[in-house]
Amino acid sequence: MISSKKILHWCRSNFLAGLVIILPVIISIGIIIWLFGTISGLTDFLLFFLPRELTHKDGGNGPVYWYWSLLSLIVAVLLTSAVGHFARYYIGKKFILMVESVMLKIPLLNKIYSTVKQINEALTSSKNSSFKKVVLIEFPRKGLYSIGFIAGESNELAKELGEEKIVNVFVPTTPNPTTGFIVMVPEKELIKLDINVQDGIKMIISLGSIMPENVNNGNIKEVGLDKTK
Repeated sequence: MISSKKILHWCRSNFLAGLVIILPVIISIGIIIWLFGTISGLTDFLLFFLPRELTHKDGGNGPVYWYWSLLSLIVAVLLTSAVGHFARYYIGKKFILMVESVMLKIPLLNKIYSTVKQINEALTSSKNSSFKKVVLIEFPRKGLYSIGFIAGESNELAKELGEEKIVNVFVPTTPNPTTGFIVMVPEKELIKLDINVQDGIKMIISLGSIMPENVNNGNIKEVGLDKTK
């Protein structure tokens, strides 16, 4: 007769195995549903040239038809691509700089815009990213380690505290890497990982389920954590 422990073990192991397969599917579908819901809210703006009676149910008073949401998504992709193409040329670059200068002069909006832009560039830039290195940091307390990204240095603070070098580390939350904490840490207390920023972001977004193959080839030894300067 099968014992209850074996049944629980079977359920637990198979549930976790199934979760690994199903969870990415559920998350992907959830993102698509969210995307369509967001685009649906923009349908009136993107398809302003069409009568509402044509794009919405119940003679224009109901929700938008799904195929019009799909068309809105296509239009949004095309418009974004057009902006990207336009930005490659001198006139486009000048126009974007002019728009940015206006955005940065508007109170409150300038703070939001500059912050979002910096985070976006740090996460998506393939060139010299604002994030320079992926590290492990003892956060939120000693003995617990979190993934972080070196964002800069605090030279004046280092002088005041008598440290050789203090770095600003951004510790993101999961699964949304655009929010998190800024921690100022002596460089000697960091554990530098031999992975690029993109792989570090993948680890955050995937809730740790996607681990770079070479993560253990850096400064982490199999027997424990090795702090290196």
